[in-house]
Formats: sequence, structure tokens, C-alpha cells
Amino acid sequence: MSHASPLKAPKPRIDSRDFLALMPDVYEALAALGKAAVTAGIEESLLEIVKIRASQINGCAYCLQHHLNIAARLQMPQDKLDMVAVWREAPQFSSRERAALAWAEALTQIAEGVSDELYSDVRTEFSDKELAYVSSAIGQINVWNRLGAAMQWTPPPRRNG
Repeated sequence: MSHASPLKAPKPRIDSRDFLALMPDVYEALAALGKAAVTAGIEESLLEIVKIRASQINGCAYCLQHHLNIAARLQMPQDKLDMVAVWREAPQFSSRERAALAWAEALTQIAEGVSDELYSDVRTEFSDKELAYVSSAIGQINVWNRLGAAMQWTPPPRRNG
């Protein structure tokens, strides 16, 4: 498998807006899926760190910047955002956020499997319904990551709040 030169910025294969215009029904379905967890009462800040972590793992620059922008709009602490990639070693995360991040990593790297131990640990922080919605949000960001990374979408400009 060959990769582009790390010294050259990738060019989009197709602009994100042009790509999404090809399938407005899919865009609407993914947007609705993304709103479902918030509507169900899952904390937006928790969902954003999960989406940031999945985007880091999947190498989607567009989604990573998009969700960092949302986190800034939500006024999430910058020191927490700076530590998402190394959350296990960082004291900024609650036990609920740690459970969500561990779950996000497991579902994003699903080929490695999801252990009964992790499921049990996560269930101490989330009800069945909450875990279903968090899982759907993780699934949704993984779909977006695959589209954005495959099409090499240009990340949006950084926003500070």
C-alpha cells in the first residue's frame, strides 16, 4: 500500500459539500443519527470527546477539526481537548468520560473485539439506553471518518469558541 508524500498536503478528491450534495438523503440520515444521542440526553461534551478520539484513530483531519470546533463552541476546556489522544494518562477526564473513550476506541477498532470486561466496566457508567445511544454516536462518527478520510476533505478553519 503506497501513501502520499508526508511533505505534501493532500488535495481533496472531491469537496465535502459537493460529495454530500450527491447523497442528501444519506447526509440527512447521518445528521439525524448524530442528533439522536443529544436528544436522548447524552452530554454533548462527552459526545464531542468521543468523536474527537474516533477521528484521531481514523485519521480524519476534517472530522477532527470539525469536532474540535464544536468543542470550542461548547466552551470545553482546552486542557481536556489537548489530552484526548492520551486520556488514559490525563487526570482531566471523569470516570464516565473514560468509559465513553474506552468504548469509542473499542468500537472504532472493532476488529480487535470488545471484551466482556470492558462492557462490564462501561455498564457501570451507562444505562442500557445510554450505551445504545453512545454506541450509535460512535458508529455515526466512524461513517463520517471513512467518508472524510477517503475523500481527503480539507479540514474546516479552526474556530475558537
